[in-house]
Amino acid sequence: MPALTTGSVVAVIGSGAMGAGIAQVAAACGYRVKLYDSRAEAVGKALAEIGQMYHKLAGKGRMTADEAAAATARLQGAATLAEVADAALVVEAIVENLDAKRALFAELEGIVGDACILATNTSSISVTAIAAQLRLPQRLAGMHFFNPVPLMALVEVVSGLATDAAVADTVFATAAAWGKSPVHAKSTPGFIVNRVARPFYAEALRLLTEQAGSAASIDAVLREAGGFRMGPFELMDLIGHDVNFSVTQSVFHAYFNDPRFTPSVLQQEMVNAGFLGRKSGRGFYRYGDAAAAPQPDTEAPQPRPEFVSYSVAAGSGNGGVSDALARRLRTAGFNIVERDAGASEHGDAAPAFHCNGAAIYLSDGRSATGRARANQHPDTVLFDLALDYAGATRIALSRADQCSASAWQAAVGLFQAAGFAVTRLDDVPGLAVMRTVAMLANEAADAVNQGVCSAAAVDIAMQKGVNYPRGPLAWADAVGLAHIAAVLHNLADNYGEDRYRVAPLLRRKLAAAGTFHA
Repeated sequence: MPALTTGSVVAVIGSGAMGAGIAQVAAACGYRVKLYDSRAEAVGKALAEIGQMYHKLAGKGRMTADEAAAATARLQGAATLAEVADAALVVEAIVENLDAKRALFAELEGIVGDACILATNTSSISVTAIAAQLRLPQRLAGMHFFNPVPLMALVEVVSGLATDAAVADTVFATAAAWGKSPVHAKSTPGFIVNRVARPFYAEALRLLTEQAGSAASIDAVLREAGGFRMGPFELMDLIGHDVNFSVTQSVFHAYFNDPRFTPSVLQQEMVNAGFLGRKSGRGFYRYGDAAAAPQPDTEAPQPRPEFVSYSVAAGSGNGGVSDALARRLRTAGFNIVERDAGASEHGDAAPAFHCNGAAIYLSDGRSATGRARANQHPDTVLFDLALDYAGATRIALSRADQCSASAWQAAVGLFQAAGFAVTRLDDVPGLAVMRTVAMLANEAADAVNQGVCSAAAVDIAMQKGVNYPRGPLAWADAVGLAHIAAVLHNLADNYGEDRYRVAPLLRRKLAAAGTFHA
């Protein structure tokens, strides 16, 4: 279906940050916009601020002065709802309350024509429930923008059970015409982003609870090795722990207490203490002029090992990830001796680096201590996943409890000589980036399996909506589905929780020796 014709009237109900942002984008793209709010003074303030923003954009060369003037002219306030009667599309951006939204759309049905599309910007309420009492429920869809609307590309186009496919397609095409990256989603708790993102926070909170490392250390590893724009703790501090915890609770209860979404007792304590993050001056970090910048734990410099070998058994899997690290080590001047190794070597067929007695493996979801016992090799060290081993500036390592000091120092020195800052995490299974990526991919796979969205849509949504460095399913493909499944199996075995169960679609892809993006 085509987008709404340029010049059509778009009514935006609610002039807060989201509503004003939607109005700004729509008017800049050639649509006539009517902005309504129950507080008349709020509309005037929003229109003035949008006009100032156009002026700033023109000053920066991002639009011409004529375009800024034309966009401003296409904006007008509506003193009453009756004034939006000629709208082709109404986008609601009011308070997140089901009764309030139902009441608004019921009133709008008596004002706009039957061909008018109704859209809700809800981030968490069922689109099916919002539309249920309407005379024409098929014309209502979700049009979930992300804040700040002018800057964030993603729009989740959400279909309830009654939503007409043609309506959803028109909303999709219209969002694309506004320069956005829309994705289709089914109305389920959390839609795509708020559902799939839960493990990013949940696994970090569990790591901190288990004393794997400090918040600053875990954040640094996720940023500098994982490529995430912000670490989970600084992001939760920015969002606000009251808001983040509330969303987690909402998704958890909406999925009838599925253990995958279990809220964190630690975050509940943060909320109870009033440590809400930036807005309260204290969260996992302190804020204010006198607050010191948090520093990650970094291992002291160790000598460069003289001899490094790299063993890979045929068909062992994950050679691609370990090979990337091997290339970085060679670039750093290591003359790596390659050898063929089978399961007989330390009882483990996985790719491994060896130096000064240390056997160094990519994390597979087991603890280093457990892996050392299984391998019958006490000097076992594990390294974490990185988005790009060629460019990563930090890496997380863990050591078996049995590991000697000399073997540990050799492993640390190896990575330091290759240009990594090394953060030691306590011996938690899966380390930080690996378990986070595995859980994100697993949740994404389950969303696809349940028809919430396509594999392409979930990757677009997580990159455009929360700035992930790579879509979780594309990342799983790159790591190898067998390794991702192994990480999840080993986490489940370690914790004895259904939280880490492998998604059916991941099992199916693995059985077919396929990928999510064939």
